[in-house]
Amino acid sequence: MSQTIPDFSAAMTGGQTFQLSGRPAKATVLFFYPKDNTPGCTTENMAFRDLHDQFTAAGAEIYGISRDSLRSHENFKTKLGLPFELISDPDETVCLAFNVMKMKKMYGKDVRGVERSTFVIDAKGRLVKEWRGVKVPGHVDEVLEFVANLG
Repeated sequence: MSQTIPDFSAAMTGGQTFQLSGRPAKATVLFFYPKDNTPGCTTENMAFRDLHDQFTAAGAEIYGISRDSLRSHENFKTKLGLPFELISDPDETVCLAFNVMKMKKMYGKDVRGVERSTFVIDAKGRLVKEWRGVKVPGHVDEVLEFVANLG
């Protein structure tokens, strides 16, 4: 599996703009999550936070993406002490490009939302691994293991 991801840019925390092309990292980890300040998303962000130094040592950069506003992201990032930036995608441009918008059941109702998914993109902008419909426990360890073994 090695498809090239079209270049994109999006607003992210820290007053910066994320640009896929020209990332210096050996691997860029993009993890899509449904919503700031919800239990599963908080746990997932903390797991990436806790292993951040190991990802950095493996030559990887981590970015979380959801449809939340930059203001929500800044508060969430500060509250959890996240060492990586969060990308805001309120118009779902990036979510749609990665095909992570799904119909889900919530309290018995059909709702459209982000399917928890993680993508690893190499330095040449190629998608080298994807996880869809992610369950949080153990996931971040699996991503780290993959990135650490990336050529």
